Amino acid sequence: RKLTDMEYYGSVALVSGLACLLYWNTLDADFAYDDSRAIRTNQDLLPSSPLTSLFRNDFWGTPLTHSGSHKSYRPLCVLSFRLNYLLGGYDPRGYHLFNVLLHGIVSGLFTVLVAKFFIGQPLPTLVAGLLFAVHPIHTEAVAGIVGRADIGACLFFLGSLLSYMQYCKYRDKAGDGWRWMYLYASLALAGCSMLTKEHGITVLTVCVIYDVFINHRVAPRDLPALLVSKRHQGLWEGLLHLGCASAALVGLRLHLMGSRPPDFAPADNPTADSESLLTRTLTFLYLPAFNAWLLLCPRWLSFDWSMEAIPLVQRISDPRNLISASFYAGLLHLVATLVKRLTLASQPDHRSAFGGFPCPCLHKLTSWHKPTRRTLNNNFDSCVCATSYSSSVSSASSDCSETGSSTSLPIPGHLDASVIALALLVLPFVPATNLFFYVGFVVAERVLYLPSMGFCMLVAIGADNLCGKRESRRRTKVLLLCVAFVLVTLSVRTVRRNRDWSTEEDLYRSGIEINPPKSYGNLANILSARGRKTEAEWAYKKALSYRSNMADVHYNLGILLQEQNRLEEALQSYKMAIQFRPRLAMAHLNMGLVLGIMGRKDEAIEVYRHCAQLDSAGLKDPKMHESTKISALFNLGRLYADEGKYKEAITVYQEAVAKMPDHYQPQSLYNMMGEAYFKLGEYVEAERWYKEALRAKHDHIPAHLTYAKLLSKWNRPTEAEQWFLRAKGIAPNDSSVYQHYGQFLSESDRHMEAAENYLRAAELSPDEYEIIFNTANTLRQAGRNAEAEAFYQAAVKLRPQEVTSHMNLGAMLHVNGKLLEAESSYLEALRLKPDDPITQNNLQKLRNLLVQRGLRSSTVVSHR
Repeated sequence: RKLTDMEYYGSVALVSGLACLLYWNTLDADFAYDDSRAIRTNQDLLPSSPLTSLFRNDFWGTPLTHSGSHKSYRPLCVLSFRLNYLLGGYDPRGYHLFNVLLHGIVSGLFTVLVAKFFIGQPLPTLVAGLLFAVHPIHTEAVAGIVGRADIGACLFFLGSLLSYMQYCKYRDKAGDGWRWMYLYASLALAGCSMLTKEHGITVLTVCVIYDVFINHRVAPRDLPALLVSKRHQGLWEGLLHLGCASAALVGLRLHLMGSRPPDFAPADNPTADSESLLTRTLTFLYLPAFNAWLLLCPRWLSFDWSMEAIPLVQRISDPRNLISASFYAGLLHLVATLVKRLTLASQPDHRSAFGGFPCPCLHKLTSWHKPTRRTLNNNFDSCVCATSYSSSVSSASSDCSETGSSTSLPIPGHLDASVIALALLVLPFVPATNLFFYVGFVVAERVLYLPSMGFCMLVAIGADNLCGKRESRRRTKVLLLCVAFVLVTLSVRTVRRNRDWSTEEDLYRSGIEINPPKSYGNLANILSARGRKTEAEWAYKKALSYRSNMADVHYNLGILLQEQNRLEEALQSYKMAIQFRPRLAMAHLNMGLVLGIMGRKDEAIEVYRHCAQLDSAGLKDPKMHESTKISALFNLGRLYADEGKYKEAITVYQEAVAKMPDHYQPQSLYNMMGEAYFKLGEYVEAERWYKEALRAKHDHIPAHLTYAKLLSKWNRPTEAEQWFLRAKGIAPNDSSVYQHYGQFLSESDRHMEAAENYLRAAELSPDEYEIIFNTANTLRQAGRNAEAEAFYQAAVKLRPQEVTSHMNLGAMLHVNGKLLEAESSYLEALRLKPDDPITQNNLQKLRNLLVQRGLRSSTVVSHR
C-alpha cells in the first residue's frame, strides 16, 4: 500500500525531528579543528569586511588569486557564517543550531524525494529517510561547523533535482509555462549548490540521468539515436539547458581557480605525492572501497585521515586489493543489471497505452509529487496499480488499468529508485576520487554526506525487497526488527560520536587510534593552552615519535619550551621547524625573540631580517605569513630601541609601515614609532604617531598611556590626566593603567592619590614585582610607612635576589624602629652587593643608633 496524506507528512516530520533530536547534544559544543580557521580567523565574517570579499576569497579567507589559496570557493556557506556572526558573534551555539536545523530540513527533503521514487510505499521511504537522518557518517558534517558546506550543498542539490522533476512533468503538458520556472529554478539551485560546495554541480548530471533513463526510458544502447530521434525532442530541451549550465558553471570554477588546481602538502594526500604509478593507482582504487566501508560500518571515525592513517597500497600482493576488486565487481554487476533492465523496460511491448510510456505510477514519477486525494484503494493517482513482489529481488509484476483496459508490465521492482540511487551514490563522489585532479585529503567523512543519499536508497531497496517476499510473515517481522535494531544502533553511535566533537580535546583524543601524529600534535596544543604543560610536552614528543618531520609540532613545542624559559631547547625546536619548513615565518620570528632574550643580538637581527624577506608564494595562509613578516620588523625595531638606537628603530618601523598589508593591525607599530620619536625629544612627530595609533584602534590602552606620558613631559598635565582617565574608563581592570597613572600623580606630588592607584594596581597584579615595589615607594612617600613595609616585604619574596628590595626594606624597617630586622635586611643587601656605598652608609648609621640605645648587634660587624 501507499502512504496516506497523514502518513506522508508524518513520515517527513518524523525524519526531520529525529535528525534534529540526535544532534541536539552538539549545541553546547565548542569550535573544533577547522572551525577556528574558517570562523575565528576569517576576516570575511566581520562587518568591517565588504560583502564583495566573500566572492573574491576562498573558504578560508585567502584571496583566490594568491598562489597558496585552497581554491575552495564556497561564498554562500561563508555568507551563512557571516549571518551567524551578525546574530551572535563568536558564540558557537548559534553556529551549531544552524547546522542541526539545516540537517533536519535536508533529511525531510530527502524523504520527500525518496517517497517519489518509491511511489509512496511506507517501508522503503521510511528506511531511507531514517537511515539518512541517523547515519553516524554525518557527524563530521553536522557537529563540525565547517561541515555546513556539505549540508548546504545537499539542500540546494535536492531542491535542484526536485525542481527538474517538476519541470519534466510540466514539459510534457504542451503550452504549460510553469516548466520554465521549474527549469530555471533547477539551474539556479544547482549554481547555489556549487557555490556552497564544489561537488554540488554534479546535480546537473543526476538530472540528465533522471531525464534520459527514468523520465524518457531511453535504453543505454539507444543513446546515440537521441541525436536523430524526433520522439525525444522534449528531452533535448532539458539536456541543452543542463549542458549549457554545466559548461558555464565549470568555466566559472576554472576561471576562479586560475585554470590550475591548488597545491597541497604531501601529508594531506600522501598518495598523490608518491613517485610510483603502481602505488598511486592501487591506492586511489582502494580509497572509494574504503569510503563505501565507512558507509556500511561506521565503527571507526576520525576527524582526520591524512598522513599514514591509511597506509599506501604499494604491491599487487596487498590483500586490500581483494577489497578493491570485490567493490568494483559488485558495482559493475549492479550497473550491468540496471543496463539490462533499462533495455528491457524500453522495449515497445512494455509500454502502456497512454502516450507510449510505461505506467506513470512506476516511471512517470513526477505525476506523484504530493498526496492530494485518495481513492478507495489508497492510491494517489487515478491509475489503479496492484504490485506483487516475486520471490526474486530483480523482478515484479504490475497490472495497470484505466477506463477498463489493462496492460501487463513485467517491469523490475524499484528500477527507477535503483538508477537514481546509483547516480546519487557515485556522481557526487567523483570529484573526491582524484580522477580529474588531486584533492587535499585522503578520506573526508563530510564529503560522504551527499553520496550517502544514494547509499540509503540502496539499503532501503534491499530491505523492501527482502521484506516484500510473502513466503513467511514471521520472517518479515524478523527482518523489520533487524532494520529497527540497525537504526537504533546507528542512532546511539551518532549520539556518542557527537560527544567527541564537544571539545577539541575530546575530538583529538578520539582520533589517536587512527591518526596518532596528527591527534597527539593537536592535543598537545590544547593541553598547552590550558596550562597542562607537562602533558603537552609529552604529547608533542609522542607526535614526533610517529612522524618526526612535522614542522608545526616542532614550532609549537618550541613555544612551550620558551614559555618555561628553556631557551636553548626552544631554539633547537625552532631550528627543527625551519629545517622541515624553511618558510615557516612564525618559527623565524620566535627564534629571533629567543636569541634576543639570550643576549645574542646580532644573530637576532639577522634572523629578523631574513624573516621579513620570506616569500609567501604557494603558502596556505598568506595573511598570517605577511603579518608575521611585519611583526619581525616590529620586533627588530624594538630591539634597536632597547639598545637606545632610536633612529635605527624608526627606520625599521617606517619600513614596516610601508610594507604592512591591509589586514594588519597597526596600532602597536604606530605606538612604538611614537615612543621612539618621544625618546629622541621630537614631541610633534611622537604626538602624530600616537594619534595614528588611536585612530587605528580607539581603545588601544598602550597608546593612551604613552600619549599621556608625552603630554605630561610636554608640560600639558591637564590633557595628560584626561588620557589617563580615559584609559581607566576603557580598561578598569588593567593594572598598567593604574601603575602609570599613579606614577603621573606621584610626579605631580599628589602622593595620596598616587598611593590609591598603586594599591589598585597591586590588587590586580599581586605577582608583578615592578608594581609591588613602586607601590611600596609611593606609600612611603605618602607617609603610610606600615603599609610600605608590608609591600617591601612582598617585593623581597617576589625577587629575593634583588638588592634594591632588601636595601629599601632595611631602610623602611629602620624608619619604623625595627632596628634588628633592618640590620638583617642591610646585611642581606650587602651579601648580594658587597660594595654598595648607600647600604654601607645606612648600616653604619643603624649600628651607631644601636650603640646609642645600648643594643647589641645580632651579627658580626663585617661586610667586606
